[in-house]
Amino acid sequence: MTTRPWRHAVVTGTLVLLSALWFVLWATTGLGPIAVGYVFMPLATGVAALSVRALRRETSLTPVGLRFWRAIEVGCLLGTIGFALLAWTARTPTPDMPSMPTAGAMFTCAGLLAAIWAVARVPLGVTSRRERVRQWLDRTIAFLGCFAVLWHFGLFPLLTADVPWKPTTLIIMMLSFAFAAGAITKVSYIVGGPVDRIAVRMVASVGLATGGVALLHGKYGYDGILPGQALCLPLVPLLVTVAAYRQRNAAGRPPTRRGNVWLPYLTVLAVEVPLADVIFGTPAVHGGVPEIRLVAGAAATVTMLVLLRQYLVNRENARLLRERGASESRLRYEATHDALTGLGNRVLFRERLDTALAAGAATVLLVDLDDFNTVNDSLGHDVGDELLIAFAGVLRAAAGANGVPARLAGDEFAVLVTTPGRDEAVAERIMTEIATPIGAHRLLVHASAGIASAPAGTPASHLLRSADAAMYTAKQRGKANWVRFAAGMEKPAQAHAQLGGDLRRALDAGEFKLVYQPIVDLRTGRVTGVEALARWIHPERGMVSPADFIPAAERSGLIVPLGRWVLRETCRQAAAWLERFGPEALEKAAPNVSIRQLHDPDFVADVRAALADSGLPPNRLVLELTESAVLRGHQVLRVLHELHEMGVRLALDDFGTGESSLSLLRAFPAAVVKLDKSFVDNIELDEPDSAAAGARQAVARAVVQLADALGLATVAEGIENQEQVERLLKLGYTVGQGYHLGRPVSSEEFTARLLDQRQRVPLVA
Repeated sequence: MTTRPWRHAVVTGTLVLLSALWFVLWATTGLGPIAVGYVFMPLATGVAALSVRALRRETSLTPVGLRFWRAIEVGCLLGTIGFALLAWTARTPTPDMPSMPTAGAMFTCAGLLAAIWAVARVPLGVTSRRERVRQWLDRTIAFLGCFAVLWHFGLFPLLTADVPWKPTTLIIMMLSFAFAAGAITKVSYIVGGPVDRIAVRMVASVGLATGGVALLHGKYGYDGILPGQALCLPLVPLLVTVAAYRQRNAAGRPPTRRGNVWLPYLTVLAVEVPLADVIFGTPAVHGGVPEIRLVAGAAATVTMLVLLRQYLVNRENARLLRERGASESRLRYEATHDALTGLGNRVLFRERLDTALAAGAATVLLVDLDDFNTVNDSLGHDVGDELLIAFAGVLRAAAGANGVPARLAGDEFAVLVTTPGRDEAVAERIMTEIATPIGAHRLLVHASAGIASAPAGTPASHLLRSADAAMYTAKQRGKANWVRFAAGMEKPAQAHAQLGGDLRRALDAGEFKLVYQPIVDLRTGRVTGVEALARWIHPERGMVSPADFIPAAERSGLIVPLGRWVLRETCRQAAAWLERFGPEALEKAAPNVSIRQLHDPDFVADVRAALADSGLPPNRLVLELTESAVLRGHQVLRVLHELHEMGVRLALDDFGTGESSLSLLRAFPAAVVKLDKSFVDNIELDEPDSAAAGARQAVARAVVQLADALGLATVAEGIENQEQVERLLKLGYTVGQGYHLGRPVSSEEFTARLLDQRQRVPLVA
């Protein structure tokens, strides 16, 4: 059964009030037996023990908290017995005030020791050795100061009293002083935890209450016994009961404040009080030792310890200031430098460029690694990072004392040329350095650079745009070179940037459409499949060439959502044609897939969803990939094998143009090989003296024979006349595509062709 926790506090408070009222009545009238004043303390202490027991039984406590409150309960029970024995002794009238019997003193001392043990075991939450040393120093200072005050005003008067006190009473007083001094120095540093901070401080205040009794005894001798018994001691169980009530309401509450840091300094002031009293008063002597020596010694010890503490604090503050300065320097460095290469970043570069333009003319060289994404995609980002670090070293060496390099973003770098007229030399050194493999993996890379100069006062953004336009021009001219900015270069770069910006809007606005180029049986002219091609109808520019928007989509990453749309639309349209014309009308629908899509973690899920939503059988979908896309490491091969296991067929587009075409067929789960247009062009020419024509026919024959041996289908691309059809048939090709067989047309026009094909015997176009 759960008790009402406030009832214990009400009962204890009532007993404290009754004790005080009785003492006032007795002190003013002298009526009534003295024994009544000794009854309230054991009763209140017993109620306090009951409140702690109810707390332990009805509140969820940690093992540390349970240990603390169990010790407090034991202390209350022992105190109840001790003061009950004192009350029993007081029932018999004597000329003097009743004294604590030996048995009662033993129980009371045991209760005080239990309380001391409980408070001493409360954890402070200090983990570092530095904090523990400083805290123990603080607590030693506070303990010496508190004990000096209690000694001078409480214990020493008892020892030097005209009427000697019983040893049992002196032991109780000494334990009370020790508890008061120790508890104050301990609880000042408790900020919270398994035992509530306020609750511990209330329990620790028990020592102050008992210390008050000692001070009354020391000041008034035996005349102070009854006031201490009736007024001070009943506060002890009241504090314990209120502390238990506080613990109930604060279970699990997080720390709310820091431990005290001012206690050692207050101790210095406190210890001056007894020191002044013995200096200006009459020094007492006990056991042949003047008290002034004891008090002065304590004051001197406290002062030296405070000075030691201050030294340690100053040293700690100096350390913190050094660490703060180092941290601020590190943060400033990290804010202005690239973490990977150690070069200055865009922020620092702009600051330096602004300073240079404010002082005079400035020259900037922008450098961009050509096809850097290929390294990341094929060899991984770790190798790409190593390449960037190596290239940063190249820039440092090439710039030397003539420029300050920086990494602006990704694979884009810049050099602020600090020596006039040395910009071209820096650019040439960069191109020379990367003419041989660099980095730990000895990679051969190329870079494009743009140089621009501007007079003093030119906005930094304007100069950077000019250098960027020059770099774009260098890329347009074939990469792996540098170009100096000239008026008019910014227009193509601006158009290119605007094109990239329009791509996202075009996707959202539905400006893209698909056209379909037929794949035809060369023997019968019947359409067997279709390749889906994206076209962009710009509202202002009209038809945008794929040669323009596909690279922009690749660089911006928009090729992934664009490719997803192409895939879904192709599957939807192919399923509609199959449903209308039957399974014999169309054997395959082939959208193109970019390398960015293969690296997209959702690509396989996108293919599965497109097939499920459209109802297109997986074996009717052929994904066309270039050889360069396939040669991109284990991740791409894993994706391709997953698609193959789904039943989706894979086609190698532009076959024969790569460096590892034949070896690819061993690792790549291809179903279709598409002979590149370059081997079809002019294949119909039968010129004995033409080595080129003979080489084309030899490659075409080798590809079809290899494909037949591996069980792969072949498609010849770029067929432009009937003579090429006849020559390819002789070489062994049965399927092809090209303008002669059918141009890319809209879905409506392709539907009309399928309808016409179903109605008559197809002829070659």
